[in-house]
Amino acid sequence: MKPNPLLLSLLATGLCGLPLAAQAQSAQDFEALRNELKALRAELDQIKARQPAPSSAPAASASAWSERIDAVELRQKDAVVLGDIPGSFRLPDSETSIRIYGQAEANLVKDFKGTAPGDIFSNVMEQPLGASRSGKMALTAQTSRLGLETSTPTSNGTFNTKVEADFYAYCDADSTCLRNRLRLRHAYGEYAGWLVGQTWSTFVDADNSPETVDFNGPPGFPGGRMMQVRYTYNVPAVAKFQFALEGLNDGIKFPNFVARVDKAFDWGSTNIRLLSHEQHIDGVSKRGLGLGLGAGVKIGSTSTLMAQYSLVDGDADANYLTGANYPVLDGKTLRMDRSQGFLLGLGNVFSDKLRGMASLGVVRSRQRLGDAYVNTYGAQGNRQLLQWHVGMYYLPIKNVELGSELLGGRRTTFDGSKGDLLRLNLQARYLFN
Repeated sequence: MKPNPLLLSLLATGLCGLPLAAQAQSAQDFEALRNELKALRAELDQIKARQPAPSSAPAASASAWSERIDAVELRQKDAVVLGDIPGSFRLPDSETSIRIYGQAEANLVKDFKGTAPGDIFSNVMEQPLGASRSGKMALTAQTSRLGLETSTPTSNGTFNTKVEADFYAYCDADSTCLRNRLRLRHAYGEYAGWLVGQTWSTFVDADNSPETVDFNGPPGFPGGRMMQVRYTYNVPAVAKFQFALEGLNDGIKFPNFVARVDKAFDWGSTNIRLLSHEQHIDGVSKRGLGLGLGAGVKIGSTSTLMAQYSLVDGDADANYLTGANYPVLDGKTLRMDRSQGFLLGLGNVFSDKLRGMASLGVVRSRQRLGDAYVNTYGAQGNRQLLQWHVGMYYLPIKNVELGSELLGGRRTTFDGSKGDLLRLNLQARYLFN
């Protein structure tokens, strides 16, 4: 089989790419090594001070102490390198450790009602309207993925990199949806609080997004991976603060700006996110605002309840609100759909071999028939999207997961038309490293 040039390029990028910051060994381990070094050096200084004249014996003694110091320094260096990424290995003649990971995944999807175009997985935004005919069945392994992480120690912390891809690339220009080709998901570097590259938008609340077997998941939450420059300032006793410039696309005058605050508690976590973003169509630009709230609450020792709320002025490609209607151009005026999203999720771990999850996502437009936006967009724009998921994962052996999920939903347009979704998703995947 002929090697895939893009895959080889991604592997090379991960091996030689921009480093990122991460934690290595614990502070207590390093402190113990530092104290041991200080004690050894102090004893060596005392030996030298007690010998007024040079002789072979003191030289041999000093040499022995120097060897002990070198050994401790080597232990300290190894602790930094080998502790960077669990499951990693060190590259030959290098202080860089690397971890290769991924999953081989197969999904069987059976629609009991009409199948939305453009995607194998759930796409309630385009669910067929009216009486739905029986849907199709599909089998795919396109969501299998491959990734690698690297970590390199420095005197001021570690540089890390991450490169990850799957095989779920978008359609061709002629809308032939073959997919089955490599797609970049993450490619970034981070050091000393700075992140540069492509990863989840800072507006995305990944920690409070419920797990689903379905690859796309419910609408109602931000879900974009964006090119960005992000700075994180963490004050453990107060909160974690993040600021990012994202998505400088062609024609946009200034990048999108996201500010975020996360706070952890014994009972869970909360966050608030603010967004200023720009949309651009055919030379016309307009800025919109966004607000996001998220929380996760522990229920006992096995369950977590998650909730998110988003309010966004216009969006494109579901970067900041999955399910929102696109901006439209009305003459020389760019009009945005103000939408709000709600997401609830519950996850429970029944045992080390079984976990279950349920979720509900809703997106509602704040526009109405007769509004300038609806007149331009069309009466079959989405007034409301609703989608629910109920599923579980079973782990028969290590690194193998079998998932099953029933999901359904309804699309309601501005003119009152409806389209219903009901499907079964079965999944088998093998995770390595």
